[in-house]
Amino acid sequence: MGAWVAAVLVSGALLCAVGGAFGAGAKISATPEVTAGSNVIISCNITEPPTAVKGHYWEKGGTRLDTNETSPEFTSYLIPKVDHDTSGEYHCIFETVPLSKATVYVKVKPHVYAYKKTEHGNEGDTGMLVCKSSSYPPVTQWSWFRVVGDVSQPVVNGSEDRFFIKSDGNKTELRILSLHLEKDPGDYMCNGTNEKGEGNAVISLRVRSRLAALWPFLGIVAEVLVLVTIIFIYEKRRQPNQVPDDDDGGSAPLKSNATNYKDKNVRQRNAN
Repeated sequence: MGAWVAAVLVSGALLCAVGGAFGAGAKISATPEVTAGSNVIISCNITEPPTAVKGHYWEKGGTRLDTNETSPEFTSYLIPKVDHDTSGEYHCIFETVPLSKATVYVKVKPHVYAYKKTEHGNEGDTGMLVCKSSSYPPVTQWSWFRVVGDVSQPVVNGSEDRFFIKSDGNKTELRILSLHLEKDPGDYMCNGTNEKGEGNAVISLRVRSRLAALWPFLGIVAEVLVLVTIIFIYEKRRQPNQVPDDDDGGSAPLKSNATNYKDKNVRQRNAN
């Protein structure tokens, strides 16, 4: 008896997976996989719902989408153009108890783009080149190449103990340790592959000399030195002109005091 119950449960799970629906006893017919087109209509139709259908809606990436209202058992959604922005998993959800759900897959080849089209690094530092993909399904394999003329030379992970590749889903990084001023500058291409094809992007790497990072600092130091020199020369030339002025200003009170003293003595003599 226990073995029979287990077999029934397993067969029921398989039926649910094949039907693409979640909900006891529900059967949903959904649009097959979509890979291209414009004004594409995807739809779902439910039969044998576990309870009465109170409504339905669509979701993509956790976001609820606008949907048309036709009948409780049927729902559709319009995709204006199938590309990397609209690719993904679309879920049609019928409001039953429990909820009944099916998935429509919209798949395209990878849309690969560079995080920065041009990267700069200083000689001796570590350079990092980053590529991403914004399409569905995720990239299953990433590769890097050095573009020399019309030839793409593969970059092997760990080569020369300087080139290291780290890839995770829709993102890949190429790290170049101890950048070389002459050998490392140039174009690098990242390539992403999934079940629908491949895509790539090119990043231009530029390496600056160690001294290049010091030029702004040296420029500031030079400006300060010029300013200090100008102030010093100005003060040096201004000081000799101030000495006679100070002497003249100081002698005037002495002359005035002597005159007052002489006038006082004359008045005293006349009084006597």
